[in-house]
Amino acid sequence: MIHKIGVVICIVFTVYGQVAAKLAARSTGAMPGDTASRLAYMGRLLTNPWFLSSFASAVVAALGWMVALSGIELSKAYPFMSLNFVLVLLLSAPLFAEPITIRKVAGVALIVAGVIVGSRP
Repeated sequence: MIHKIGVVICIVFTVYGQVAAKLAARSTGAMPGDTASRLAYMGRLLTNPWFLSSFASAVVAALGWMVALSGIELSKAYPFMSLNFVLVLLLSAPLFAEPITIRKVAGVALIVAGVIVGSRP
């Protein structure tokens, strides 16, 4: 059971990390063109709370993944990581006003079908 919880932790913190990274990028603005401004931009990014929490969530996700892999075969656990695409798509619409198109829905449906097929014994 703890191994399955590891997969869930990995997925949740990976998705959070992607959302936090987007929030960091939005709050920091676009990458400037000249070198000096880019260095200042990187400095702002490295002190951005969203960026820092994104980085921390990657560490927690990696720890969850290690727990998962200590008891589940990689070939059985890894397909579930595809659920990140589903969750990020579903969160990107309300959080960032990104459109959910028919193509995106079809792609996510294929991913879910692949997870179902791939997780069968």
